[in-house]
Amino acid sequence: MTSTTDFHTAAQAFLDLVGEVRIDQWEDPALGSWNVRSLVGHTSRAILTVETYLKAPAPAEANLPNAESYYERVLGEYTDNDAIAERGVAAGNALTENSGIEFAAALDRVMELIAANGPDRVVAIGQFGIPLSEYLRTRVFELVVHNMDIAKSVNLDHGLPNDVIASAAELAARVAVRSGHGVDILFALTGRRPLPPRFSIL
Repeated sequence: MTSTTDFHTAAQAFLDLVGEVRIDQWEDPALGSWNVRSLVGHTSRAILTVETYLKAPAPAEANLPNAESYYERVLGEYTDNDAIAERGVAAGNALTENSGIEFAAALDRVMELIAANGPDRVVAIGQFGIPLSEYLRTRVFELVVHNMDIAKSVNLDHGLPNDVIASAAELAARVAVRSGHGVDILFALTGRRPLPPRFSIL
């Protein structure tokens, strides 16, 4: 499966899940400082940013060759977690009863843009450029992990197929290796020792 296919599958699973969230669950706690509403708002940006970046001019070069380097450099060196949290809250507050329909329409537009531009099209993220196919791998990761977060918060099934979960898990493992935690991951997966407290690749 390509990153495009994985992206569409993960995004559709997100839309399906959000459609099952009850009205009385929107204010339930979800992840960190976010409630379910804020987490859904944040996750929707994994679809909406693809449209934004594909409508913007392409940078001259791809100085981020892959998704692994995106997490190493963009998130590792330039991420403002407080700003991310605030954007999630703002996106959640902007949700309406029509947001599900709007997200579905946005996904349709995004898939048309992806088809029109092709996987090698470079998208700009601040001062960085990354091939579209690799940026989509980061969006798949975001959609998969946050779909699971939402599902856990509202006690529903995440609806993600195993091959898409495998794509996200593979990227997470590769990022862990690049950050010097390959041994920790392998030991944990093979039962040698647990991961350190509060371990995260992000």
